Amino acid sequence: MARQRRRSIDWAVYWLVRLVVCVVQALPVYAALAAADGIAWLMYYLVPSRRRIALANVAAAFPDWSTIRQRRLVLDTYRHFVRAVTENVLLARKLHVHNWRSYVDISQARCLPEVLLDRRAVLLVTGHFGNWEVGGYVPGLLGFHTYAIARTLDNPYLERLVRRLRQSSGQTLIAKKDEFDRLTAALTSGGKVATLADQDAGPRGVFVPFFGRPASTHKAVALMALEFDALILVVGVPRVPRMQGCFGRPDRAMESISYAVIIEEVIEPRHYAGHPDAVMQITQRYTAALERLIRRHPAQYFWVHRRWKHQPKAVTTRKIRQVA
Repeated sequence: MARQRRRSIDWAVYWLVRLVVCVVQALPVYAALAAADGIAWLMYYLVPSRRRIALANVAAAFPDWSTIRQRRLVLDTYRHFVRAVTENVLLARKLHVHNWRSYVDISQARCLPEVLLDRRAVLLVTGHFGNWEVGGYVPGLLGFHTYAIARTLDNPYLERLVRRLRQSSGQTLIAKKDEFDRLTAALTSGGKVATLADQDAGPRGVFVPFFGRPASTHKAVALMALEFDALILVVGVPRVPRMQGCFGRPDRAMESISYAVIIEEVIEPRHYAGHPDAVMQITQRYTAALERLIRRHPAQYFWVHRRWKHQPKAVTTRKIRQVA
């Protein structure tokens, strides 16, 4: 009975999401984004637990800011991410190979095509920043085959829908926990693999400074780079202003749907080969690069997640402060 009830709930949630997707794709873009702003406002005021987490994180990251400025940043963060989800629903129908240059700027990622054409494995490292889905969507439009490590959703019906939307441009998803052999095969064959590298890794992670505080960070990126000789590109895809409206609509209210692909750091793992602290140094280097991106666009970081949930022991903390 419990399994049947869970299946019914999953099925109902799936159809609700399908309905929302259909409505968003049917609306004019400006109307969809206006609705997104309203939903963001409701989420900010109706989910106080997440709001408190975000405010605490922002206050710790920017202690010199006034309380009013900190609260405004958190509200802007909600607005950014609800808009980003809305834009991702629109991508498959609105963004294509003939118009992507009007809405995505890759001038700060000039080496990206060369790296994607190279036979060497590449790790495209980013975080919950900007609109990382755009970063995976555009290479597929241009004919480059990339992979993305993603967590499998608990709802199997919703998982199939999200996977279809995310893979619509040619990107292949690799399950975070269940497809290690597939990930290994991709890197061994010189695949280009994107991953989010800013989640809390628990008490066993490597602790590196992030906004002045020790943050538990997964070792996997550094270990994969060293094992497979994979070049690391720290990538951010922030929303940037534009003068023309989105998808051909000349409306300044639509100027937010424009993104820049930025390669903030290139890390060569060969420089760390044989070094006893290679994993720590590589992890700290890409984490520092992510922090620089976030400081330039603080409203586009997902402050509501518990990035500093786990903290190290006192001895480890002293080492981190020395690194910082």
